[in-house]
Amino acid sequence: MDDLTQQFRAHAREKGADLIGIAPIERFDELAADKHPAAIFPETRSVIVIGKRVVRGAIRGVEEGTSFDIYDMYGRNWLSNRNLAMTTFKAGEFLEDNGWEAVPLPNIPPQTPPMGVPVREGQPAPNVMLDMDDAAIRAGLGEIGYCGLFLSPQFGPRQRFQMILTDAVLTPDPILSQPVCPTCREHAAFCILGAIDPSAERTVTVCGKDMGVAGIDHAKCKSCKNGASPNAMHPSGHADRMAAVCTRSCIAYLEESNAIENTFQNPFRKRAPWGIIQEQKVL
Repeated sequence: MDDLTQQFRAHAREKGADLIGIAPIERFDELAADKHPAAIFPETRSVIVIGKRVVRGAIRGVEEGTSFDIYDMYGRNWLSNRNLAMTTFKAGEFLEDNGWEAVPLPNIPPQTPPMGVPVREGQPAPNVMLDMDDAAIRAGLGEIGYCGLFLSPQFGPRQRFQMILTDAVLTPDPILSQPVCPTCREHAAFCILGAIDPSAERTVTVCGKDMGVAGIDHAKCKSCKNGASPNAMHPSGHADRMAAVCTRSCIAYLEESNAIENTFQNPFRKRAPWGIIQEQKVL
């Protein structure tokens, strides 16, 4: 690893990054122009994905069904818009202090439609939205699990990402080779609304990494009353499932399976999860 990369990683860690993944721009070659980092910054040589964990305790009130605001503040809004944003900004400052440009990008959902017209012939319309989970895979941080959630070997589904595009050539991370998710079909039972469909399973391939993913009915996710939230960045984006019963069940499953590194003295799940179907509580 070169000195600049080592110094950048140390600085980003000091400023609060829990996860740092670096991908060379060549790993994005197969993407269309309207999904490609170079559409935003043509001189991009390295794509950096910065992650901060969602502390498990921020989801505790949802798991118990007694407090949802804790998650909304510490696991969602404040985490992304304050803590992670500042970490990303400070990491970008380090690059610019060393003479390399740094373009910080928030995690705006890739489902967001264009909101303008092309300003040059052959150029994508604004705004180009990059797929943060896809970039995190290319940067070696993890995979898409069977539930359709991004999983890291450190925290499972418990992280938020932002991105930096830079013209600095940094030492890249390898694509994660060992799977985090055991691809167990019992994951379908994690959603009491039936939004996880094993019969619609597909293979997602990114940079040669194959991942089995169940069919996900995102319309059902948007109507979920079991901890899901509207997408905070744009209404066209998929529902935020971080605190939904499916993700909370995934957290419990991965911890019980010893599949992730961030472990605890006590189990996450103490009793059967609560659930609501059409406003009627079911046990």
